[in-house]
Amino acid sequence: MRRILITGAAGGLGRVLRTRLRAEGLLLRLSDVAEIGEPVPGEEIVRCDLADAKAVDRLVDGCDAIIHLGGISLEDRFSRILDANILGLFNLYEAARAHGHPRIFFASSNHTIGFYRQDERLDAGMPMRPDGLYGVSKCFGEALARMYFDKFGQETAIVRIGSCFERPRNHRMLSSWLSYDDLTSLVTCVLRAPLLGCPVIWGVSDNDRSWWDNSAIAYLGWRPKDNAEAFRDEIERMEERPAPDTPLAIWQGGPFTQDPIVPEA
Repeated sequence: MRRILITGAAGGLGRVLRTRLRAEGLLLRLSDVAEIGEPVPGEEIVRCDLADAKAVDRLVDGCDAIIHLGGISLEDRFSRILDANILGLFNLYEAARAHGHPRIFFASSNHTIGFYRQDERLDAGMPMRPDGLYGVSKCFGEALARMYFDKFGQETAIVRIGSCFERPRNHRMLSSWLSYDDLTSLVTCVLRAPLLGCPVIWGVSDNDRSWWDNSAIAYLGWRPKDNAEAFRDEIERMEERPAPDTPLAIWQGGPFTQDPIVPEA
């Protein structure tokens, strides 16, 4: 693979992967509706609104793989989620179908299963239980990816990202944290796998208290190395444990389970 498209390149994870994948010698096509900055050697910058089907078709043309991070990443008005996360994703898959089925790394979310309890351990086959409209949009995305695989053979890694930051920030992230190094190694693994298919992958580091079982994707050879437990003492000093009868301590989706439906204006 030579040219890799990163949507949502102006976001936090887009900026991380922009630097790390460029070091792999790949040609990166970086896209967002937000300002991305000036390209450096090995980069192409293409501003694109994912809701614009013709623009997305041009964006995907000539790409060997797609790392799809674009869209709304928090609860928001349904109209905004609809354009960015649902219509935008459909446009991306149609463009991929028209341009030779480049392999897709789809950034789904743990908020597809946010209403499971924290004392439950989940495999990828558990029914989805989204904790908000953002989570619902990711459920749609997972279903769309599966349909395009079954109908057209479009390979996708459906990655339910936990909490991807430089270091875990609270007690919940002791279970859900995905380190930048482990994210990068997962992306590289997905790009290089001889056979991918359409697996659901828990985007989580090797945390002692993880809620999620990745044994079904052992064939990919991805082995996360970081463990949030190394930050436990620091987090214990920073914040009190959530009260056991609060959503923060009950549900895997944590605070997202409390978010209201955002009104349309």
